[in-house]
Amino acid sequence: MFYVKNVPTWERVLRVMAGLAVAAWSVLALGGLWATVLALAAAGMVLSGLFGFCPACAMVGRKLDKARK
Repeated sequence: MFYVKNVPTWERVLRVMAGLAVAAWSVLALGGLWATVLALAAAGMVLSGLFGFCPACAMVGRKLDKARK
């Protein structure tokens, strides 16, 4: 692997659920450029949840505790 997971399982689930909800809301409730920008940001949340790696967390040095996954 090219990366080390730095997001715990509970947070991964939360990121996927929140990202899907925000993407659906942006497409249904908003329009135009803002809907596209918000949907892309939500897609980033979903991807970080699916892969278990957050680049922003990695930049600040966040690591998973081996005892708690």
